[in-house]
Amino acid sequence: MLVTDKGQVTIPKHIRIAAGVAPGTEVTFSLDGSRIVLTPVATGVKDDRRAKLRLAAAKLRGSMSPEFRQLKADEIMAFIRGDDAVPTR
Repeated sequence: MLVTDKGQVTIPKHIRIAAGVAPGTEVTFSLDGSRIVLTPVATGVKDDRRAKLRLAAAKLRGSMSPEFRQLKADEIMAFIRGDDAVPTR
C-alpha cells in the first residue's frame, strides 16, 4: 500500500469493519516504537451506538443475497414482519 503525496492511505475494508471505523468516525494517531497506531475515538454514547449500528449494518449488507439487496424498504419491512402478502416483482 502506498502513501500519497498528501500522506493519505486507504484503510482496507476488512480492517475498518473489524476496528469499527465507519464514515465520520474520529480517529487518533500515535507511535508505538516505529509503528503508527490508529485508534477510533468514542466521542460519546450516541456516536458509539451509531458506529456500532453502522458496523452491524455493513456486516448484514455483506451477507445478503443479491436478490434480497434489490428489494425496496417496504418489501424488506413486509418480509421482516412476516406479512403474507409480500410484494413480488
